[in-house]
Amino acid sequence: MNKHLSTISIVLFYICNLVAQNDILSGPMLGYSEMKEAVVWLQTKKPSRIHAIYNSKERPDDKFYTDTIYTNHSKGNAVKLYFTNVTSGNNYEYSIYVNGVKQAISYPLEFSTQPDWSYRTDPPAFSMALGSCVYINQASTDRPGEPYGGGYEIFESIHQKQPDAMLWLGDNAYLRPADWWTRQGYIERYTHTRSLPEMQELLASCNHFAIWDDHEFGPNNATGSWIHKDLALEVFELFWANHSYGFSDLPGIMSGFNYIDINFILMDNRFNRTENYNEGKKHIFGRKQCDRLIDLLKQSRSPFKIVATGGQFLNTAKVYENHANYEKEQQYILRRLNEENIKGVVFVSGDRHHSEVMKHTLPNGNAVFEFTVSPLTSGANKNVTETNDNRIEGSLIQERNFAVMQFSGKYRERVLQIVYYNTKGEKLYEYQVNSKDIY
Repeated sequence: MNKHLSTISIVLFYICNLVAQNDILSGPMLGYSEMKEAVVWLQTKKPSRIHAIYNSKERPDDKFYTDTIYTNHSKGNAVKLYFTNVTSGNNYEYSIYVNGVKQAISYPLEFSTQPDWSYRTDPPAFSMALGSCVYINQASTDRPGEPYGGGYEIFESIHQKQPDAMLWLGDNAYLRPADWWTRQGYIERYTHTRSLPEMQELLASCNHFAIWDDHEFGPNNATGSWIHKDLALEVFELFWANHSYGFSDLPGIMSGFNYIDINFILMDNRFNRTENYNEGKKHIFGRKQCDRLIDLLKQSRSPFKIVATGGQFLNTAKVYENHANYEKEQQYILRRLNEENIKGVVFVSGDRHHSEVMKHTLPNGNAVFEFTVSPLTSGANKNVTETNDNRIEGSLIQERNFAVMQFSGKYRERVLQIVYYNTKGEKLYEYQVNSKDIY
């Protein structure tokens, strides 16, 4: 009898260990979830066989399976799982299986598909978190002295606000000199950042979208002449789950998506950027991307048209990498917005290690807004002295922070409210734009 009990105990112990197994290094991270498809990104600790099983919460016994995909070292053991048996306006739950074993994750793995509200109801309210500049310390590659990163609990504070989505505004990882010259360097830097424990529950809890800036593109202030720009693009695609990356005639990360009734346009401020020459032609986006932006804005019927770019667009100070240093391109975009009578344009940006709200009035009376949100965990600039003529008085924030945009109200009466929070999740500043004041 004792022998049998001993055998049973060993089997039970083995089964329990299988059930509790977790071969996931980072993620799962929810990318987009549309009416007929959703995507989840994750990274395993070693090359593995991955699939997910999912169901609507209303019909838990009706199971669906994603394709089985294999992770491999050359791609950082990162993978995207596509959920294609979904319908609009439903809530789903899923489990991840690595090498046939269900992974033990302590928080819910759930997502909701977008509702088909158009012509049926008013658009639902939703919220989207914003942030940029994620520096995660690593003693072996950091500069000597006081660590540059900190306040990692900010990701837990963002999660506590329960946003429906998050838009990462660039410098989402900080390449070090040891990383710049090799594919493995890029992958290891992204991996080190993405596997931060404080970040994991946030990654799983809402949709995530991203643009880049210089620090995950290459060296500080890197431009389109950077020798590894194609590598930077490849690794960006490996670690994010946007809808798309560039166009056949415009390589890079430019993309766009709708969330409920709001149109988001993701700009690429690196791939085609020139140096800030004193003479000759210079640009950040390039004419083709500028014209694509105007076309997309012209097509949009969104009450607020959110344009995400890594660096500040409206800041009038010609410092650092502000678009004011590329005045001809900046003025070209503003002129086109004026000529085409495009209303409700809101830029969102990162980069500057401080936050602020800006408003610029075009000659035709239309207002263009910008919300800068920076930094999340890198060092904050506590001594901002530049003169920015478009800054809303009282909006300057000089500490680590994040923001949440709230969209609410009836169709054609939408209200956009942005609230900035400190690392602990305490309110710092808020600003509101009413679509009735725009149209």
